[in-house]
Amino acid sequence: MSFFDIDKILFTVLGYSISYLELFGLLTGVIAVVLSSLANIWSWPLGLINVTLSFFLFFQVQLYPDMFLQVFFFVTNVMGWWRWAHPKPGEEDKAKQLKISFLPYRKLILYSLISVAGTMVMALFASNLHEWFPLIFTKPSASPYLDSFITVMSVMATFLMIQKRVECWVIWVLVDVVATYVYFIRDIRFYSLMYFVFCIIATFGFWNWWREYKSYSKTAA
Repeated sequence: MSFFDIDKILFTVLGYSISYLELFGLLTGVIAVVLSSLANIWSWPLGLINVTLSFFLFFQVQLYPDMFLQVFFFVTNVMGWWRWAHPKPGEEDKAKQLKISFLPYRKLILYSLISVAGTMVMALFASNLHEWFPLIFTKPSASPYLDSFITVMSVMATFLMIQKRVECWVIWVLVDVVATYVYFIRDIRFYSLMYFVFCIIATFGFWNWWREYKSYSKTAA
């Protein structure tokens, strides 16, 4: 189990020690997100590896909402893999996979309100974990509000990504900006770097998915 120990160092760069866990978490995460931006279905199985590694990492740096988020991600990676590969009649693209679409306006407002409420509830929960379960969570949650924002908005973005909604990439950009800051101050700087790269990939993902969505009307014409 030493591979999953954040103190098991692989190498050091400019005075920063990089563990096996952090490095392989970064590599699998970046590749999975790149594949997602290209609407490539193989992003989902690679994501399963990434979330497993991230679960162990976040537990060891007391980012508990992020830790719980990985359990959700594991389930949704399986769901997304199935959903993209088995579209309903009329939802298929030319590769016989789920087509890209936009979220209806009313649902966009509803999901936004749910996200705000969810962030506040999660932050309250995270702030009290060390008091409610002191044997498991021996230290207080670090950055509970920002970390809860990352958690709740990631849930929403993942839900929209499973449905191949373009708006998921707008949410991912917001999540990635906040995560870049939080992980940097928690001294898991390779993960901070990874989420900075994710900001760039998410921007590309939005453009690429929007471009593919526009191509459907040209094909129909």
